[in-house]
Amino acid sequence: MANLDSWEAMAHSLKEEGTKYVFGLLGDQDFYNAIYHTPDIESITVRHETSGAFMAYTIGRLTGEPAVCHGTIGPGTANMVPGILEAYTGCLPVLAINPGVPLRDQGKAALQEADQVGMMTPVTKWSVRVNSPDKIFWVMRRAFNLAVNGKPGPIFIEIPRDIGKQKVDLEEYRKVERPIRFQGDPERISRAVDLLLKAERPVLVAGSGVISSKAMNEFIELAELLGIPCLTSPGGRGTIPEDHPLAMGLVGLYRTRLGKKVYKETDLLLSIGTRWETLQSGNWEDYPPGAKFIQVDIEPFEIYRNWVADVPIVGDAKLVLTQIITEVKRRIVQKDYKDMPRVKMLVQAMKEYETEIDELIFSEQTKVKGAKIVRSLNKVFGKNTILVRENGAADLWSDYCPYYKVLDVGDYVPVAEQTCMGIGVVGSIAAKLLKPDKNVVCTTGDGAFQMFMKEMPTAVQYNAPVTWVVFDDSAFGWNKWAAQISTDWEVGKELGVNFDFNPDLVKTAEANNCYGERIERSGDIEQAFHNALKANSEGIPAVLDFATETGDYSYFFKERMLSKSLTPTQVYGEPFPREI
Repeated sequence: MANLDSWEAMAHSLKEEGTKYVFGLLGDQDFYNAIYHTPDIESITVRHETSGAFMAYTIGRLTGEPAVCHGTIGPGTANMVPGILEAYTGCLPVLAINPGVPLRDQGKAALQEADQVGMMTPVTKWSVRVNSPDKIFWVMRRAFNLAVNGKPGPIFIEIPRDIGKQKVDLEEYRKVERPIRFQGDPERISRAVDLLLKAERPVLVAGSGVISSKAMNEFIELAELLGIPCLTSPGGRGTIPEDHPLAMGLVGLYRTRLGKKVYKETDLLLSIGTRWETLQSGNWEDYPPGAKFIQVDIEPFEIYRNWVADVPIVGDAKLVLTQIITEVKRRIVQKDYKDMPRVKMLVQAMKEYETEIDELIFSEQTKVKGAKIVRSLNKVFGKNTILVRENGAADLWSDYCPYYKVLDVGDYVPVAEQTCMGIGVVGSIAAKLLKPDKNVVCTTGDGAFQMFMKEMPTAVQYNAPVTWVVFDDSAFGWNKWAAQISTDWEVGKELGVNFDFNPDLVKTAEANNCYGERIERSGDIEQAFHNALKANSEGIPAVLDFATETGDYSYFFKERMLSKSLTPTQVYGEPFPREI
């Protein structure tokens, strides 16, 4: 290819790799010119550099493909770090491509000069400066390869402004082949199947590695083949529809009563693509007593990180699951899982559990309660809905299955272990751009929403009608509740967590051409969701501001946070006299 500058070559490589969106703020006019003149790529301008990284994070999660963001030199790059850090923790493929000060000016205290490569090195798989235009195709191929293959993760590329303008003749760009997969050790596959077939109460746990590998069908097939109940980490949520008879919810902080029982009683734990971090493992205290452990992960570094595996298997989730399925089928005669006694028992238990939940939360109440908010949201929005999550204490209700069920494979975007506030608020816009035919909803606290409600006009500008469900307790609720339960709690310890003044979110929404509604009565919850859905169908984003109370949190959240067993009355008092 003749006479391309580095930015043009970069844009050409993005097109060849199938990039659809580039998110961010203007970092270099030549970069924008290159993107503008490249067919099939849309540039999405955000109000803050962090937002661009958050959007790329979301696209990386939903597609498994490298998503691209960019920003300005110096402070713009620094503003992108939170999103890149979240992608690094969540093992998501993101490419951050920024300009740098000209090579000839480096070291001279040039305007906005900063060690951007050094800044990004700790939170990326690879952080690199392009120091010659003839290396641009090599760098881009390397970036796409590293972002996706092996354990996925983010890449940072700096193109100094003088390098960006230099012209060069390049060979034709060759697209990276991906994913590059590898199987597990056959001997360990055989040992794993030995344990599976001997186990009386096995449990499968899906982590984000199942999503990254697009191994959802294989995961479900194995579960159905042996009638094994399934749990997920937040990263693995979306692996199995949560109305499936074998879906028992999440693990760790996010568990509910039935999932907790199934997990605690297992005699064999098979986890795929999760490293069992703090919240997923219950501060590493939740290992089921006496259970054998099969650990599958694509990254050797994650094996034995937290718990000692009886059978460790390094390999791609899709291929390893296929190997296990093939070996199981070789050894047994397949039966209909729905006829298996254990499955029948679990189906009945879940039915009774949901009946109990509905009887309690749909009884007439005056106050707005989180459990009813998410149950009503699920009821009204139903299937074909992507849930994009924050991770505050109140909006955590949407992670408690069966209060909220992810009804379609892949329709869930979690925060990663950094739980960076605002990522769901912004990420929901990217999800709607990518999947315009789906409903997209974000559940968020008022603290996280206020951090990034600046992107409401972005949703309007790019025709991304999402619904933000705001659990509004006029505080940083998690921090406030943690202060209140501290053993040496004093009134002064609440300082810094309360919002003595909160903006009127309805007026703020309306000022941004969005639909806004404040909900203060339990009886108005369901209609509010119908109103939001109607607004979305007309192309209008919606903000539903629910007046909740600090402390209206799940029983299991409080139990985990207090690290001790509680009676439901101790947690809720009236009007919640028993565990829900």
